Amino acid sequence: MSQRADLLAAWHDHLAQGRRRSPHTVRAYVAAAARLLDDLDETGWAELARLDAAALRQHLARRRADGLVNTSAARELSAIKAFLTFAGAQAGLADTAAPRLRGPRIKKGIPRPVTPDDAVNLAAIVHDVAQEEWIGARDRAVLLLLYGAGMRIAEALSLTGAALPLSETIVVTGKGNKQRVVPLLPLVRDAVADYLAKCPWPQGRDLPLFRGAKGGPLSQGMVQKAMAHARNTLGLPSSATPHALRHSFATHLLGAGADLRSLQELLGHASLSSTQIYTKVDAATLLDVYRNAHPRER
Repeated sequence: MSQRADLLAAWHDHLAQGRRRSPHTVRAYVAAAARLLDDLDETGWAELARLDAAALRQHLARRRADGLVNTSAARELSAIKAFLTFAGAQAGLADTAAPRLRGPRIKKGIPRPVTPDDAVNLAAIVHDVAQEEWIGARDRAVLLLLYGAGMRIAEALSLTGAALPLSETIVVTGKGNKQRVVPLLPLVRDAVADYLAKCPWPQGRDLPLFRGAKGGPLSQGMVQKAMAHARNTLGLPSSATPHALRHSFATHLLGAGADLRSLQELLGHASLSSTQIYTKVDAATLLDVYRNAHPRER
């Protein structure tokens, strides 16, 4: 195995096993490291750890010349800085910090939630159009978990039989392997129970709760495919994704009077600033109501 391959393999194992990052994050971070290595002459841990801001800036400039937009450039910089910090640790340096370099400014977009009725209707449609009854029950249960408990799709699909039997709350393992407790509505518990009663595959503490058609773990792609079909049936925009159901959970709770700190805990956000974006969503909703209802706006 080449030195480049050794470096990337070590970085992959650190992310996947040491940091327990999601498969998507691992792929993106390893790809960013591979592009950096392709752009350098020296590729040892010590050489990487000594990489200065000027060299890093040149690499990113070449990436921007290839058409990299601000959001992608910011992610690329974050991935590379993490890789260089890891390189410093591997080289045994006392100071493992990556070069200080400010990324491009990113204008945060406002999440686009679906209405409560649309969330329930989406779950009903994926149930009704599935080729097999148990698959329809499964997809309905997953979507209701996203909307009813505010889970990320990866969090819902990482649940195992250890979560059973479901009670009024469930422990969710989120980003950074951090755990949080979220309430489960009776509607959600009933949907999961219906799926379990119809699922042809055995359940066990260490087995995935949600199974694919052949018995393996259910993939995010299958949930996204079912959601896309359902939103097309309802005539909803492409922004109505599985993750939009999590946005809806947050927006509707905030609109009903939930405070930001409680919402931060329910969503598993490390920073309150990540949660504050939902105040903008709620303000946008109020503005739409105002424009549609105020007589001077019609």
